[in-house]
Amino acid sequence: MTVQLRRYEVERGGLARLVEWFPTIAQVRDQYGFTIEAAYADQENSEFVWIVSYPGNLDDFESAVATYNESPERAAAFEGFDSPVTQMHLSYVSAAL
Repeated sequence: MTVQLRRYEVERGGLARLVEWFPTIAQVRDQYGFTIEAAYADQENSEFVWIVSYPGNLDDFESAVATYNESPERAAAFEGFDSPVTQMHLSYVSAAL
């Protein structure tokens, strides 16, 4: 399994909008074989942090991401959504405990 940590910096006042919309994109991720392991809204720092996994190795993950990114379902999920994300920090992680 490959696990990616995704940390989004969010414009002030936009975190609630992102949290409300997130289940929409989580459902699409699920359709493409991804699992949302956790998602957290950090109100104090206006950040949204989530963890997504995919069965298989890094190549499998990246191939699935490419397919997902080009999908009509993803495009539909983003249609009309004014994203408040100002910066994304992405990294692959492994369990430490």
